[in-house]
Amino acid sequence: MKRHLAAALVVAALVAPALAQQQEPFEPEGYRTDNYRAPVPATLAGARVLTTAQAEAIWHEKRGAFIDVMPRPPKPRNLPAGTVWRDTPRFDIPGSIWLPDTGYGTLPPAMDDYFRRGLERASHGSKSALLVIYCLADCWMSWNAAKRALAYGYANVAWYPDGTDGWERARLMTAEAQPEPRPDEGK
Repeated sequence: MKRHLAAALVVAALVAPALAQQQEPFEPEGYRTDNYRAPVPATLAGARVLTTAQAEAIWHEKRGAFIDVMPRPPKPRNLPAGTVWRDTPRFDIPGSIWLPDTGYGTLPPAMDDYFRRGLERASHGSKSALLVIYCLADCWMSWNAAKRALAYGYANVAWYPDGTDGWERARLMTAEAQPEPRPDEGK
Protein backbone atom coordinates (compact mmCIF):
# COMPACT_ATOMS: atom_id res chain seq x y z
CA MET A 1 0.00 0.00 0.00
CA LYS A 2 2.77 2.44 0.97
CA ARG A 3 4.67 1.55 -2.19
CA HIS A 4 1.59 2.28 -4.38
CA LEU A 5 1.02 5.58 -2.61
CA ALA A 6 4.66 6.57 -3.06
CA ALA A 7 4.55 5.62 -6.73
CA ALA A 8 1.35 7.64 -7.24
CA LEU A 9 2.94 10.66 -5.58
CA VAL A 10 6.01 10.39 -7.80
CA VAL A 11 3.84 10.20 -10.93
CA ALA A 12 1.75 13.17 -9.76
CA ALA A 13 4.90 15.19 -9.08
CA LEU A 14 6.17 14.47 -12.59
CA VAL A 15 2.88 15.11 -14.40
CA ALA A 16 1.74 18.27 -12.55
CA PRO A 17 4.47 20.59 -13.94
CA ALA A 18 3.82 19.35 -17.48
CA LEU A 19 0.10 20.03 -17.14
CA ALA A 20 0.75 23.46 -15.66
CA GLN A 21 3.01 24.35 -18.61
CA GLN A 22 0.31 23.32 -21.10
CA GLN A 23 -2.21 25.77 -19.66
CA GLU A 24 -1.79 29.25 -21.08
CA PRO A 25 -2.48 32.23 -18.85
CA PHE A 26 -5.88 33.75 -19.49
CA GLU A 27 -6.63 37.40 -20.21
CA PRO A 28 -7.78 39.07 -17.00
CA GLU A 29 -10.75 41.46 -17.04
CA GLY A 30 -8.63 44.38 -15.91
CA TYR A 31 -4.89 44.94 -15.67
CA ARG A 32 -2.34 42.64 -14.09
CA THR A 33 -1.22 44.27 -10.84
CA ASP A 34 1.48 41.95 -9.53
CA ASN A 35 3.96 39.27 -10.57
CA TYR A 36 4.70 41.12 -13.79
CA ARG A 37 7.48 38.74 -14.90
CA ALA A 38 5.37 35.68 -15.57
CA PRO A 39 3.98 33.89 -18.62
CA VAL A 40 1.58 36.11 -20.56
CA PRO A 41 -1.54 35.19 -22.55
CA ALA A 42 -1.25 34.45 -26.24
CA THR A 43 -3.88 37.10 -26.97
CA LEU A 44 -4.97 40.62 -26.10
CA ALA A 45 -8.55 41.40 -27.08
CA GLY A 46 -8.63 44.29 -29.54
CA ALA A 47 -4.90 44.20 -30.31
CA ARG A 48 -2.87 42.38 -32.90
CA VAL A 49 -0.22 40.08 -31.40
CA LEU A 50 3.08 40.20 -33.28
CA THR A 51 5.81 37.66 -33.82
CA THR A 52 9.38 38.87 -34.09
CA ALA A 53 9.26 38.55 -37.88
CA GLN A 54 6.10 40.68 -38.03
CA ALA A 55 7.56 43.31 -35.68
CA GLU A 56 10.75 43.39 -37.76
CA ALA A 57 8.77 43.90 -40.98
CA ILE A 58 6.85 46.83 -39.44
CA TRP A 59 10.11 48.29 -38.15
CA HIS A 60 11.93 47.97 -41.51
CA GLU A 61 8.97 49.48 -43.37
CA LYS A 62 8.60 52.26 -40.75
CA ARG A 63 4.87 51.55 -40.56
CA GLY A 64 4.42 52.02 -36.83
CA ALA A 65 5.64 53.73 -33.69
CA PHE A 66 7.46 51.40 -31.31
CA ILE A 67 6.77 52.03 -27.62
CA ASP A 68 9.03 50.46 -24.98
CA VAL A 69 7.43 50.33 -21.52
CA MET A 70 10.28 48.62 -19.66
CA PRO A 71 10.44 50.00 -16.11
CA ARG A 72 13.38 52.16 -15.22
CA PRO A 73 15.50 50.81 -12.35
CA PRO A 74 14.94 53.05 -9.33
CA LYS A 75 17.76 55.04 -7.80
CA PRO A 76 18.64 53.39 -4.48
CA ARG A 77 17.42 55.30 -1.45
CA ASN A 78 19.86 56.59 1.12
CA LEU A 79 22.91 56.72 -1.12
CA PRO A 80 25.79 58.36 0.74
CA ALA A 81 26.35 62.02 -0.13
CA GLY A 82 28.55 62.45 -3.18
CA THR A 83 27.75 59.01 -4.59
CA VAL A 84 27.53 59.05 -8.35
CA TRP A 85 24.46 57.18 -9.61
CA ARG A 86 24.31 55.87 -13.14
CA ASP A 87 21.22 54.22 -14.52
CA THR A 88 21.58 50.75 -15.97
CA PRO A 89 21.60 51.26 -19.75
CA ARG A 90 18.47 50.14 -21.59
CA PHE A 91 18.89 48.79 -25.09
CA ASP A 92 15.69 48.68 -27.10
CA ILE A 93 14.46 48.51 -30.67
CA PRO A 94 16.05 51.46 -32.52
CA GLY A 95 13.75 54.43 -32.94
CA SER A 96 11.49 53.40 -30.06
CA ILE A 97 10.02 55.82 -27.59
CA TRP A 98 10.81 54.64 -24.07
CA LEU A 99 7.97 55.40 -21.67
CA PRO A 100 9.23 53.63 -18.54
CA ASP A 101 6.98 52.57 -15.69
CA THR A 102 3.78 52.91 -17.75
CA GLY A 103 2.91 49.21 -17.77
CA TYR A 104 1.98 48.81 -14.12
CA GLY A 105 -1.56 47.66 -13.40
CA THR A 106 -2.39 50.88 -11.60
CA LEU A 107 -0.95 54.20 -12.71
CA PRO A 108 -0.98 57.32 -10.54
CA PRO A 109 -2.59 60.29 -12.35
CA ALA A 110 0.77 61.90 -13.23
CA MET A 111 2.04 58.64 -14.77
CA ASP A 112 -1.22 58.09 -16.62
CA ASP A 113 -0.88 61.60 -18.08
CA TYR A 114 2.76 60.89 -18.99
CA PHE A 115 1.69 57.74 -20.87
CA ARG A 116 -1.18 59.51 -22.65
CA ARG A 117 1.13 62.35 -23.75
CA GLY A 118 3.78 59.86 -24.89
CA LEU A 119 1.26 57.98 -27.03
CA GLU A 120 -0.01 61.28 -28.43
CA ARG A 121 3.54 62.18 -29.53
CA ALA A 122 4.24 58.71 -30.90
CA SER A 123 1.01 58.64 -32.89
CA HIS A 124 1.28 62.27 -34.06
CA GLY A 125 -2.21 62.75 -32.66
CA SER A 126 -3.80 60.00 -34.74
CA LYS A 127 -5.86 57.40 -32.85
CA SER A 128 -5.55 55.16 -35.94
CA ALA A 129 -1.72 55.19 -36.06
CA LEU A 130 -0.07 51.83 -35.56
CA LEU A 131 1.46 51.55 -32.07
CA VAL A 132 3.73 48.56 -31.36
CA ILE A 133 4.02 48.13 -27.60
CA TYR A 134 6.63 45.91 -26.01
CA CYS A 135 8.91 45.28 -23.03
CA LEU A 136 10.57 41.89 -22.43
CA ALA A 137 9.37 38.32 -22.93
CA ASP A 138 7.00 37.12 -20.21
CA CYS A 139 6.37 40.67 -19.06
CA TRP A 140 2.86 41.81 -18.24
CA MET A 141 3.97 45.45 -18.43
CA SER A 142 3.60 45.48 -22.21
CA TRP A 143 0.29 43.61 -22.05
CA ASN A 144 -1.07 46.18 -19.56
CA ALA A 145 0.24 49.13 -21.59
CA ALA A 146 -1.23 47.82 -24.85
CA LYS A 147 -4.58 47.21 -23.13
CA ARG A 148 -4.44 50.73 -21.68
CA ALA A 149 -3.72 52.23 -25.14
CA LEU A 150 -6.84 50.45 -26.43
CA ALA A 151 -8.83 51.90 -23.50
CA TYR A 152 -7.57 55.38 -24.48
CA GLY A 153 -9.19 54.87 -27.89
CA TYR A 154 -6.22 53.86 -30.02
CA ALA A 155 -7.60 51.58 -32.72
CA ASN A 156 -4.41 50.12 -34.22
CA VAL A 157 -2.51 48.63 -31.29
CA ALA A 158 -0.04 45.80 -31.78
CA TRP A 159 1.45 43.95 -28.83
CA TYR A 160 4.89 42.40 -29.28
CA PRO A 161 5.06 39.95 -26.34
CA ASP A 162 8.64 38.75 -26.99
CA GLY A 163 9.93 42.32 -26.75
CA THR A 164 13.65 42.98 -26.73
CA ASP A 165 14.33 39.38 -25.66
CA GLY A 166 12.83 38.08 -28.91
CA TRP A 167 14.42 40.89 -30.91
CA GLU A 168 17.89 40.06 -29.56
CA ARG A 169 17.35 36.30 -29.99
CA ALA A 170 16.77 37.04 -33.68
CA ARG A 171 20.09 38.92 -33.67
CA LEU A 172 18.43 42.18 -34.61
CA MET A 173 20.05 45.51 -33.85
CA THR A 174 19.30 47.36 -30.60
CA ALA A 175 20.23 50.86 -29.53
CA GLU A 176 20.82 52.45 -26.15
CA ALA A 177 17.67 54.28 -25.14
CA GLN A 178 16.94 57.30 -23.03
CA PRO A 179 13.53 57.59 -21.40
CA GLU A 180 11.15 60.32 -22.42
CA PRO A 181 11.45 63.00 -19.73
CA ARG A 182 8.68 63.17 -17.17
CA PRO A 183 7.34 66.46 -15.85
CA ASP A 184 8.61 65.58 -12.35
CA GLU A 185 12.19 65.19 -13.62
CA GLY A 186 14.63 67.95 -14.38
CA LYS A 187 15.50 68.24 -18.04
